[in-house]
Amino acid sequence: MVKAAERAKNPARSSVWLEKRAARSGGGPAGLDRDRIVAASIRMLDEEGLAKLSMRKLATELGVTAMSLYWYVDTKDDIIEFALDAVYGEIDLDAVDAAGSWQDRIGALALAYRRMLVRHPWVSPSAGSYLNIGPNAIAVGTKIQETVRDTGLPLHGQPGAMSAVFQFVYGYGTLEAQFGLRAAEAGMSQDDFYTEAVAAFRDDPEFAEQIEDMKEILDERATHGSVSDIWERDFAYALDILIAGIETMVARSQEK
Repeated sequence: MVKAAERAKNPARSSVWLEKRAARSGGGPAGLDRDRIVAASIRMLDEEGLAKLSMRKLATELGVTAMSLYWYVDTKDDIIEFALDAVYGEIDLDAVDAAGSWQDRIGALALAYRRMLVRHPWVSPSAGSYLNIGPNAIAVGTKIQETVRDTGLPLHGQPGAMSAVFQFVYGYGTLEAQFGLRAAEAGMSQDDFYTEAVAAFRDDPEFAEQIEDMKEILDERATHGSVSDIWERDFAYALDILIAGIETMVARSQEK
């Protein structure tokens, strides 16, 4: 275990889950606890993003002084780590188990992870900045490993399969979340934003030659209704491709 003050000196061990926190004397502020701090921080992160989260603003949101927060956390990074693990807890692992086959369990995990990333756009840039070793993150990671193990892939192939599926989901969910944010910042629906964004370059004569080979797929996408429908359709199809790829690799390993 490391002390909070020493974490910055050793980034490889920099996690609130590894720190040895000095005990605070006396009692904490009435009506305040870590769960309440984390819930408020998630609301603020969802509404305003990482850049605008501060101890002062969080304290104001909670109706306490900034110093009150230090009974429960040492830094803003602590809060983000706690918040990050809390949203991993939104992934319903019992529902994953109930899905049945490994194919359906991978699908359930992938969809739940993607939806979490979209609900909380700040998670994507945070996930690579922290060790993510809180209890909920570890539970999700363990479930992913168990499910990929059940595919029948050889041990050396299992990490690659996890990367193929869940790094795809991370990228897809990140793009979906950021697109939604940009549309909201423009004061537009995703459908209107997409239509105007495509028209902005498609109708520009200077792009005519460059997008000639893109016209067919742009037209095809336009036939599938809303942007939400496109997100769902493309995600499901891409996931089917990845699962089919795992099935193929399992078959190959059994032929040797």
